[in-house]
Amino acid sequence: MIPTQDASARKTEIDEKLKQVSILSSFESRLMQLENSIIPVHKQTENLQRLQDNVDKTLSCMDHVISYYHVAKDTDKIIKEGPSGRLDEYLACIAKIQKAVEYFQDNNPDSPELNTVKARFEKGKELLEAEFHSLLTRYSKPVPPILILDLIGGDDELETQEEVTLDHLPESVLQDVICISSWLVEYGRNQDFMSVYFQIRSSQLDRSLKSLKEHFRKSSASSGVLYSPAVQNKRKDTPTKKPPKRPVFIPGTIRKAQNLLKQYSQHGLDGKKGGSNLTPMEGKDDVLDIEIDSYIHCISAFVKLAQSEYQLLTDIIPEHHQKKTFDSLIQEALDNLMLEGDNIVSAARRAIMRHDYSAVLTIFPILKHLKQTKPEFDQVLQGTAASTKNKLPSLITSMEAIGAKALEEFADSIKNDPDKEYNMPKDGTVHELTSNAILFLQQLLDFQETAGAMLASQVLGDTYNIPLDPRETSSSASSYSSEFSRRLLSTYICKVLGNLQLNLLSKSKVYEDTALSAIFLHNNYNYTLKSLEKSELIQLVSVTQRKAETQYRELIEQQIQSYQRSWLKVIEYITDRNMPVFQPGAKLKDKERQMIKDKFKICGLQGFNDGLEELCKIQKVWAIPDKDQRDAIRQAQKRMITQAYRAFLQRYTNISFTKNPEKYYKYRPEQVEAMIERLFDTSA
Repeated sequence: MIPTQDASARKTEIDEKLKQVSILSSFESRLMQLENSIIPVHKQTENLQRLQDNVDKTLSCMDHVISYYHVAKDTDKIIKEGPSGRLDEYLACIAKIQKAVEYFQDNNPDSPELNTVKARFEKGKELLEAEFHSLLTRYSKPVPPILILDLIGGDDELETQEEVTLDHLPESVLQDVICISSWLVEYGRNQDFMSVYFQIRSSQLDRSLKSLKEHFRKSSASSGVLYSPAVQNKRKDTPTKKPPKRPVFIPGTIRKAQNLLKQYSQHGLDGKKGGSNLTPMEGKDDVLDIEIDSYIHCISAFVKLAQSEYQLLTDIIPEHHQKKTFDSLIQEALDNLMLEGDNIVSAARRAIMRHDYSAVLTIFPILKHLKQTKPEFDQVLQGTAASTKNKLPSLITSMEAIGAKALEEFADSIKNDPDKEYNMPKDGTVHELTSNAILFLQQLLDFQETAGAMLASQVLGDTYNIPLDPRETSSSASSYSSEFSRRLLSTYICKVLGNLQLNLLSKSKVYEDTALSAIFLHNNYNYTLKSLEKSELIQLVSVTQRKAETQYRELIEQQIQSYQRSWLKVIEYITDRNMPVFQPGAKLKDKERQMIKDKFKICGLQGFNDGLEELCKIQKVWAIPDKDQRDAIRQAQKRMITQAYRAFLQRYTNISFTKNPEKYYKYRPEQVEAMIERLFDTSA
């Protein structure tokens, strides 16, 4: 049985729990009522919010659509003022107009507003194209000549300097041009700006080359010196002069030979005027040098400037239009260069027709430089039209052809130079024909490869009887081996020397005096040999004629012996067969003394004295320019004459045939030697 107290407590606890349950039930009922009243309100609120959003979107779309109708008006001022100085803002306006065009095309293609914004878009594009043209025109300037000279460089000392770069446009201008170009390509759908680009840049390229030529002419005229790529590989004895900053070279590639040839043609080796119908390689020396070096500079400058133009072009012109645009850009400058080269060829052709073979000297340095520059040319012209690529090879072919023609005709002129009495040096000195021929050949040393290629280009192997080795040749003349070209050039030089020798032999017959004829041949043979030995010509000759030196020495010795025979008649007077024989110290009868006197007077000493005086008088005015040869010939003559004279005197000194021996013994041996010592000395 549960105690009463516990039961009461338990009841109270149960009552409390029941009370709580009742409260919870009442709260739940109220929540349900609240929920039932809030949910409709919430749904109504959501609907209202959705309606509000739709209203806002509609209003926004309306504002957006309405804005298209105001684009033309809003952008009118900016478009009219143009993009200059505010390209970004201008392009933003163009973008708005472009969107308006797209909207009306899609939504209202018949609306008048479409035509309005289209017209505004075209106007904006037109002004962008005008700005493109204006920026290029305003900031594209010819490259200064001094900068071009630094760009083409060419001296070893410049190799250590930093590479010269060209900034054709200011950086900010370049970025604007690139930006406009990109827009025109993407949105303008117009390629006219590419034509504008190449026309403007083409003009600047051509002007740069013309300003270089003008600067070069002025500088050459005032100082006489400027760097020339043509002579950068000349031998060490080339005179040089270096002003500050940039090394320069005297252009005397041509002038050196011409001045020497002029000197010889006017004065000869002994200071007397000589003569030949071979046209002296002289004339407009300074103008010629300036034109040649100017052209060579422009060739190098074109390559460098074209390379720089292509680099600029790749930033501005779309990739698939770059090669074509570049081809158009370089045409004017390239055509002018090729035309000038053609004019040089034409001038050379006319000069050769006048037998002025100095013309080939103008071709050599230019052709050498063109061939050296050709690999760079080919690289620059990659991707251009075939007609563009073929322009330089065509010019090279023309120059090789005219050069080979000049070489052949020069060789023929040496062979056919006529024998004219008035044209011969009176003193037997070196003929102008010889000096001209040697000096001409010496110029080939600076252009051996070029000259050899000239000859090879005309396939002259058959002419010179040189077998063509298949390993040395191919379908094109340019692929002849250097060794074959060298042998061909050697054979050509030997041909010229052979023609010269035959012509000199023919000319020598003009002289009535065989001794003078011998002196003439001696001088010319000796001059030829010495000239060959002092230059590299002898090595070139020896390629195909190894005994050339020996042959020339034999010819020289033959002429010396021929000359010496002219003195035999003088010695003949004092030989024993022309004089009576008496024992030294024997007493002579009057008849015998008179016989000796008569012999001395008629045949012996008198004949010797007269012959000696006559030969010394005649041969005194003859010339032997080579001092060593002159001294050697004098010494040989002194030995030959004085030995015979002393022997004669020794035989008759002790024979008393007269009280006045000085009447017959006119000269002492020392005096005879002194007379011979004055031979070939016009100043004595």
